[in-house]
Amino acid sequence: MCDLLAPLLVILDDEVMAFSCFTEMMKRMNQNFPHGGAMDSHFANMRSLIQILDSELFELMQQNGDYTHFYFCYRWFLLDFKREMVYDDVYSVWETIWAAKYISSEHFVLFIALALVEMYRDIILENNMDFTDIIKFFNEMAERHNVPQVLMMARDLVNKVQTLIENK
Repeated sequence: MCDLLAPLLVILDDEVMAFSCFTEMMKRMNQNFPHGGAMDSHFANMRSLIQILDSELFELMQQNGDYTHFYFCYRWFLLDFKREMVYDDVYSVWETIWAAKYISSEHFVLFIALALVEMYRDIILENNMDFTDIIKFFNEMAERHNVPQVLMMARDLVNKVQTLIENK
């Protein structure tokens, strides 16, 4: 869990405060671990969101070895994207996730994950990626994402889903 504690130590520069914040963070994230059910829910929700919002990409995922289980997102959800972004961007992502709970959606992590997938959808489709390809691609893209664009796209996706629900 040093992945989650290290950014707190860097930004706070106070071990006691960092530990206190880490403790609160783990309360929020403990369901992502094997004894909790959050990870399975994240995968199922990602599957539903992609199926509804981007059926073309969903079909490709099914056809190329059916990786609609979204296991390639595991690290994203487990560490709140910490390994996907550079430190300065991690802080922005974490603050957005924490604030979104009160502003737009308590499930904003899903929309950040969805935004990451959608940001590269054309590359995924053009290269006809299978499960191995997509894992390799996202591992190579770690710390190279345009985070402001990802966060803006995530916000737009939340709004899109909220509009779909309202117009149901």
